Amino acid sequence: MGNAYTPGLKVVKRALVRKERRLPLKGEVLVSLGEKVESDTAAARTHLPGNVELVNVANHLGIDPKAVRKYLLKKEGEHVSKGELIAKNPGLFGLFKSEFLSPVSGFVETISEATGKITLRQEPVPLEMKAYVSGIVEEVIPGEGVVIKTYGTYIHGIFGIGGETWGVLQSAVDKPDEILDEKALDSSFLGKILFGGSLITLKALQKAVQLGIKGIIIGGIEDQDLRDFLGYDLGVAVTGGENKGITIILTEGFGRISMAEKTFRLLKESEGRQVAINGTTQIRAGVIRPEVIISYLEEGIGEKGTTFVGMISEKSRDEGISGKEHDAHESMMLQEGSSVRIIRDPYFGQTAKIAALPSDPQTIQTEAKVRVAEVILKDGTHWVLPRGNLELIQK
Repeated sequence: MGNAYTPGLKVVKRALVRKERRLPLKGEVLVSLGEKVESDTAAARTHLPGNVELVNVANHLGIDPKAVRKYLLKKEGEHVSKGELIAKNPGLFGLFKSEFLSPVSGFVETISEATGKITLRQEPVPLEMKAYVSGIVEEVIPGEGVVIKTYGTYIHGIFGIGGETWGVLQSAVDKPDEILDEKALDSSFLGKILFGGSLITLKALQKAVQLGIKGIIIGGIEDQDLRDFLGYDLGVAVTGGENKGITIILTEGFGRISMAEKTFRLLKESEGRQVAINGTTQIRAGVIRPEVIISYLEEGIGEKGTTFVGMISEKSRDEGISGKEHDAHESMMLQEGSSVRIIRDPYFGQTAKIAALPSDPQTIQTEAKVRVAEVILKDGTHWVLPRGNLELIQK
C-alpha cells in the first residue's frame, strides 16, 4: 500500500480560515455581513440564566406549606431585590411575627404549595462573544453568531492549556533550540504573546503570569513542571478551561524539544503582528488541537494559491476541509516521505519521516492487529508504529 489517510497537523504560511463563532444560547448578533472585525470586536451577545436559589419560606415563617401563597408578597415572574421583603407572617394578635427577606436579586420562578418552598432565579448573566480573529464577517447566523473569514499564518500545536486570547506576537529567544527561563522575561512583555524555543521552565511560567503575559508558544515543557504549575495532573480530560491567567501552546511535545525550524521561522516573520491563540486540546476521539492564527488581511483574502484550513467551529476544530476549495483527500494523504508527528508514548511529540507503509495489518505489542507505518526518527532509528499514533504535518 503506497499511501493512507491520517489526521493532519497544519503549519501553513498562508491559509484561508473560516471561524464559526456561535453563542451557547439565542441572542443578538452585533456585526454585519461584510464588516471587518478585530480580535476584540464584540460579535454577538446573550444572557445566561442566573443560578437558582431554593428557599423554604413555609419553614422560615412557621406556616403550613399549603398556605405559602397567602403569605407571599410576590408572584411567579415578579422581580425581587436582595434584602427585599417577599413574605410576611403577621402572627397572632401581633405576636410571633416573622418576615422573610430575599437572599438574592432575581425573579420568583416557582412556588410550591406541596413543600412550601419557592425557587428564586438570580439575575441573568450577560455574555459577550468576541470575534477572536481579525477578519471579515462572511456569514451572519441570525440570533446565534457569525462566520469570520480570515487569511494568514495558521499553526497547529500538539498540546496546550488555557482558552482563547490574543495580543502582539513577540520573540523571547533568538533560536528554536534555546530554553526560555525567567531571566529572559521582563515587564516590557506585558499583554504580549511570546514564542520561545525548546523548553520553558516552571519559574519562567510563574514569572510570566506575574508579569501579565497573555500567552506563550513553546517547543516543549517538562510534564512535572506543568503539573506543578497547574497544581494537579491533567489526565485525559479536555484542556482549555484552566484559570491560570495565561495560555500555553506546545508545538512539539513534552520535555526539551527544539521548535521546528519552519514553525519558528513563521513566528519570527510575524513578530510584531496581532496573533490569536487557543490552547484547548483533546487528543482522543473528536480531536481538538491548540492553534495559532496570525492574520495577514492586508494581503487580501484571495483563495488562489492558498491552503484552505476549513470551518473551525466552537464544537469541533477539526471538521475537515471543503472539497470546493481544497482537495481534502490529498491534504490528508500519508505516503512514503511524509513528515509526521508521533502523538502517543513513548515517542510523543517527536517528528519522523515515513519510510514505508506495509499493506497488511500487523500485530503490535498490545496484541491488536492494526495497519502500521515504518518511520525514521531524527536520530536515524527505524520504528514500526500504528498509523493511528501518527499525525501528518501539513506544509
